[in-house]
Amino acid sequence: MSAAVTPATRLRSVVGDKTSRALAKAFGMERVDDLLRHYPRRYVPLGELTDLASLRVGQYATVMARVAEAKNHSFRRGRGRPDTRTEVTVTDGNTSLTLTFFRQPWRQRQLAPGTVGLFAGEVGEFRGRLQLTHPLFEPIEGEDQQGGQALPDGRIARGIIPIYPASGKVSSFTIEKAVAQVLAVTDVDEPLPESVRTTQGLPGAAEAFEHVHRPREAAQWQRARDRFRFEEAFVIQTVFAQRRRAAAQDATVARPRREGGIHDLFVQRLPFTLTDGQQQVVDEISADLAATHPMHRLLQGEVGSGKTIVALMAMLQVVDAGGQAALLAPTEVLAAQHHRAITTMLGTLAAEGMLGGEEQATRVRLLTGSMGAAARRESLLDAASGAAGIVIGTHALIQDKVQLADLGLLVVDEQHRFGVEQRAALVDRAESRPHVLVMTATPIPRTVAMTVFGDLEVSTLTELPAGRQPIQTNVVPVAERPAWLERAWERVGEEVAKGRQAYVVVSRIGAAPGGAAGPRAASEHAGEHERSDDAPDTRSLVDVHAELSTGPLADLRVEALHGRLPPEEKDAVMSAFARGEVDVLVATTVVEVGVDVPNATVMVILDADRFGMSQLHQLRGRVGRGREPGLCLLVTDADAESPAAERLTAVAGTNDGFELSRLDAELRREGDVLGASQSGFRSSLRLLSVVKDEAVIAEARDVATAVVEQDPELADLPMLRAAIARLEETEQAEYLERT
Repeated sequence: MSAAVTPATRLRSVVGDKTSRALAKAFGMERVDDLLRHYPRRYVPLGELTDLASLRVGQYATVMARVAEAKNHSFRRGRGRPDTRTEVTVTDGNTSLTLTFFRQPWRQRQLAPGTVGLFAGEVGEFRGRLQLTHPLFEPIEGEDQQGGQALPDGRIARGIIPIYPASGKVSSFTIEKAVAQVLAVTDVDEPLPESVRTTQGLPGAAEAFEHVHRPREAAQWQRARDRFRFEEAFVIQTVFAQRRRAAAQDATVARPRREGGIHDLFVQRLPFTLTDGQQQVVDEISADLAATHPMHRLLQGEVGSGKTIVALMAMLQVVDAGGQAALLAPTEVLAAQHHRAITTMLGTLAAEGMLGGEEQATRVRLLTGSMGAAARRESLLDAASGAAGIVIGTHALIQDKVQLADLGLLVVDEQHRFGVEQRAALVDRAESRPHVLVMTATPIPRTVAMTVFGDLEVSTLTELPAGRQPIQTNVVPVAERPAWLERAWERVGEEVAKGRQAYVVVSRIGAAPGGAAGPRAASEHAGEHERSDDAPDTRSLVDVHAELSTGPLADLRVEALHGRLPPEEKDAVMSAFARGEVDVLVATTVVEVGVDVPNATVMVILDADRFGMSQLHQLRGRVGRGREPGLCLLVTDADAESPAAERLTAVAGTNDGFELSRLDAELRREGDVLGASQSGFRSSLRLLSVVKDEAVIAEARDVATAVVEQDPELADLPMLRAAIARLEETEQAEYLERT
C-alpha cells in the first residue's frame, strides 16, 4: 500500500521526474504544497477570446484565440535545401496575431481555420507585426473528450480555463495537468481552525484548492482566493501574536522615570516645547520602560519630526534608573552624527567627570570599527565600567569584546539595515533582556508595519516641530530643458552668496584617482545604497565633484563625501560642512538620514529617477532644517511620459512622507516593500498584498491574537503549527526575523 500524499510529499513521487525537475528549475517547487499554492493568475471563460491588443513585446503570454488562416511557405536558406515556414493567423475578432512554425508543415492541417485553442510563447515582433514563434498549442477539446463526448470533469464541462504563471520551459498547460494529478491524490492540511472558518465564512482547504484550480463558476475561484488570502495573513499574524505574548512574559529590569535626574534637567533646558505628538510618544515609551517586561516598540515619523529627541529622552530615563543605553547606527557617518548631536544637545550633562560637568551628568561614547586604538580603548573601558551612560556605535558594538555593564535600552536606527543575528548579539549578551526601540526615518504604511513589524508596538510622529520650514521641490527635466540645469547651479550660488550651504547628491561613486575605488574598499566603508559601478548612463560623484569644482561652482568651497573615504576623512569633511567651512557637499546617500546641518537650504539630486520615492523624501529632509525654507531640485533625463518621471512629479507634489510611502509601496514589488531580498517563488505571500489588503491583515491580526490567547502553544492546532513551521523554512522567515 503506497504512502498517503500530503502537502510535504516530494513532487517527484506524484508527477514524475521530468515534470518535477522542470517545476523545480522554473519555480523552485519541491513539494506538493508548492504546486498547490501556485495559483492561477487569471481565468478564461470558455469561448472568451484573449484581447490580443493588450500583448507586449517580450512578455510570455498564454492566449485563447481562433485560427483565421494557415499557410505553408517554401523558401531556401542560402544555397541549402528548400525549407518550409508555416504562418498561422489567429484572431480575437478585432486584433490578429501571427504564429510562425519552421519545418512543421503539418501545422497547416492541425490548425485549420475556425480552430479555437490556447497558444503560449514569448511575444516577438517581425516587420511591425506581433508574433509567437513556435508557440505551444493546446486544443480546447482533445483530452477533455472521449468518444466525441465531453468528460464530466474536463475543462469543457467546467467552462473555465485557469491560466497559470508560466515560463518558456513550463507552460500553463503543463502546470494545469500537474495540479490535476496532485489534487486527485493529496490529503490537504487545514491550518485554519474550524471556529475561524465559521466566523469568517470561509470554505475548507480541500474545497478551496479544488475551486481555485478547477472552478466551474467565477464565484468559486473568487471565494477560494479570499480564503487563501486570509490564510496567508492569519499564519503570519499568528507568528507575531506568539512573539508578542512571549515578549510580554519575558522578565527585565524596570527603568521608571526618576524625578530630578538627568532626564528632567535635560527637558527643563530644551529651547522649545515638545509637540503634542512627541509628548504622547514620550509618555508611551516611558510607561514601557517602567514595566517589568521588555519594550519592543517601533518609532517612525516624518522627516524632521523629532525622533532623536524622543529617543534621547528614553535613553536618559534609563540612565537615571542606573542602566545604560546603546544606539546602533548603520554607518559611521550616521553614528558620528548622532554622537555630535547628542553631546551638543546634552552640553554639560554629557561631561561627567570633566571640568564643567554637572553632578547629574553622564558620558556619551562613540565606538566604530575605524577608531584609533587610544580612543577605542577609552570607549570600551567606559562602556564596560558603566561610566558611559550612552554608547553610540556601528557594527563594532556587536563584537564579542564589547561589554556593557548594564544594558537597559537598545535603540536601533534604520532597523532594516541590520539582520536579526546582529541585533541579537547585543540583546542576548545582556544579563537581563534590554528594552528595544526601533527607529525608522522612512514612514511605513500601516499594512506594511503590521506585516513587517507585527510583533512591535508602533508609535508614530506626524507633526513637525514649530519653526520647521517647508521644502519646495521642483523637477528639472534636462532632456527637454537643458538650460534648467545651468539655472540650478546658479540657484546654488545664490544660496551660498546669502551665507547658506548646499548638497549635491549622486547615485554612485565612480572610479577615484589612483585606483582607490576598488571593490574591497567599497565593501568595507560604502553606505547601504551607494553604488561603485561605472554605469555610463548616470553621473558619478568623482566626475560631478571635478566638473563643479572647475566649472559652475568654481568660486565656491566644494567637497566630496562618500562611504569609501577613510573614516577620519569622512568625519573631517562632515564636521567642516557642519561648521560652515564647506559651501557645497557633493555626496552619495550617506547623507540620507540623520545628517543635521540647519544652515543647508538647497539640495540638487542628480539622476533623481534612480532613487525610490521614500528615499528622495528622506534626502530632501536634509534641507530646510533651520530658519530658512528649503529647496530640492530633482534632476532627471527620464522621458516626461515615463513612470519614472511620474514618480518624481509625485514627490514634488507633496511633502507628506506617509502619502509618498503609500504611493511608493504601490509601485514596488511586494518583496521589495517587505524589505527582504526574495526570489519570489519561495515567498509565502502568493495572494496577500501588504499594500492593498489592509482590512484582511487587520482582521487576521485580531483573530490570530485571540487564537493564541486561548491556545498559546497551538497544542490543539497541529496543522496550524505545521503551516508556521513551513513558513519559517522559507525565505519569508528573513523578513519576519528583521523585527
